[in-house]
Amino acid sequence: MRAVTWQGKRDVRVETVPDPRIEQPTDAVIRVTSTGLCGSDLHLYEVLTPFMNPGDILGHEPMGIVEEVGSEVTGLKPGDRVVVPFQIACGHCYMCGQGLPTQCETTQVKNEGMGAALFGYSRLYGSVPGGQAEYLRVPQAQFGPIKVPEGPADDRYLFLSDVLPTAWQAVRYAAVPPGGSVAVLGLGPIGDMSCRIALHQGASQVIGVDLVPERLRRARERGVETFDLNSFDKPDELVEAIKDRTGGRGPDAVIDAVGTEAHGSRVARAQQQAAGLLPKAWAAKIHQKAGADRLAALLLAIDLVRRGGTISLSGVYGGAADPLPMLTLFDKQIQLRMGQANVRRWSDEILPLLGDEDPLGVDGFATHHVPLTEAPEAYKMFQEKADGAVKVVMRP
Repeated sequence: MRAVTWQGKRDVRVETVPDPRIEQPTDAVIRVTSTGLCGSDLHLYEVLTPFMNPGDILGHEPMGIVEEVGSEVTGLKPGDRVVVPFQIACGHCYMCGQGLPTQCETTQVKNEGMGAALFGYSRLYGSVPGGQAEYLRVPQAQFGPIKVPEGPADDRYLFLSDVLPTAWQAVRYAAVPPGGSVAVLGLGPIGDMSCRIALHQGASQVIGVDLVPERLRRARERGVETFDLNSFDKPDELVEAIKDRTGGRGPDAVIDAVGTEAHGSRVARAQQQAAGLLPKAWAAKIHQKAGADRLAALLLAIDLVRRGGTISLSGVYGGAADPLPMLTLFDKQIQLRMGQANVRRWSDEILPLLGDEDPLGVDGFATHHVPLTEAPEAYKMFQEKADGAVKVVMRP
């Protein structure tokens, strides 16, 4: 089959690789019909390269048609249309029972000290071949895949794999009070969808911050009050402008949908770039013991949120030695919630919103649809935020 493989920093290629097969009785194999390109994939493209190996198959946002199932998979059959969550979980361990499949005790990558295995996401999360491919082996298929109806185009359901539950959890963790306010930092796919969900769930004021004109425009068209980061010389000026719009206190909640590659953290960026020049084993050890993130977005969130408010982190951070302003966090009595999205925890709540009325605008959410063969160009375009790229969907 053809698959998108990682070959080095900013180097992905479409190559011919062996077809997947049933290896365990809880496996399924699906024929991928659509697969998303996620902002988290860009971390592998740029920052987390010490944990990648040439030939790793990328991607964690697939959907498709079941081709084959193992003997212990009773809820699926060949021909079923399914969305595959990005994490791999058993559904029956203690953590899954707590609604935390990202911490599944059956698939935890214990030798790396990490949570549940993820598709296409480095040795830190199990080196499981990903979904940017023509076919995908799905472990723990007795629990993971979400059956969806035939008929509507893939985009109606594809974003259940990651975007929708990640944004849904971000808003839930933000705990916006009824009629309250929330600021969303970063209007890429997760930030954009978080704004839509917050408005749908009754937030009276949703503020979006970004520096890409197309992303700001998309959010404004959905009723979001936007602030262009480029319009302010200093972060303090942006903070004051948003506080002026929120009763002088700041928003009730802030969602950081940016993560480790935020603009403005020059020292951390230099460290990340320097680590990429070291031998892989050295770079991985440094990252795990002394790695630092670009914290501009998180520091802005801490300054921005009102006292007693909540910060919800959905952007991926990976540093092990990040300096945080603990005095400010403590003094402002800020509540902080974070983590990978627990897809199956939220999927049943989201599915009713994917009917014909489409209140979240999933049908038109993707800005680009490209063949899988154009993956290298798609990665480059998405990394550079070129051509108005917000969400890219690839079709094998």
